[in-house]
Amino acid sequence: MARRPIARDQIVKLIVAAGQASPSPPVGPALGSKGVKSIDFCKEFNARTAHMTPGVPIPARVTVRPDRSFHFELRTPTTSHLLLQAAGVKERKNRLRGGGSAGKESIGEVTLKHVYDIAKVKHSELRLSGLSLEGLCKSVIAQARSCGLTVVP
Repeated sequence: MARRPIARDQIVKLIVAAGQASPSPPVGPALGSKGVKSIDFCKEFNARTAHMTPGVPIPARVTVRPDRSFHFELRTPTTSHLLLQAAGVKERKNRLRGGGSAGKESIGEVTLKHVYDIAKVKHSELRLSGLSLEGLCKSVIAQARSCGLTVVP
């Protein structure tokens, strides 16, 4: 007889707007395929992100256990969103969007002070706390360039 494989925790990574989680895609199908009731996740996510600015994209890492219970960790807002917000880029199609061709066209500027502030926000996250602040600043600068932003001193 074939042995049944050991059930393990499954991890689902989502990026959801703060305070605006709903069981519609992408949340519903991603969690529904793992056997989790997406409405329960949405209620808890919206309660935890109620103090944040509505609409800010928040990465969430959902761990689904074999008994279909779940818990999730919230992370800091995405670096690209923080950069585009600091540069004052206007929304296109109801979202903050970077440049079409990075390196060729510039859609805005950020200062090194903005880069340092964003790196400090990211450094508060547990998984990034072991990295140096200088390394995080270099990473934020690289992300700014890929978004079509220029970094000025």
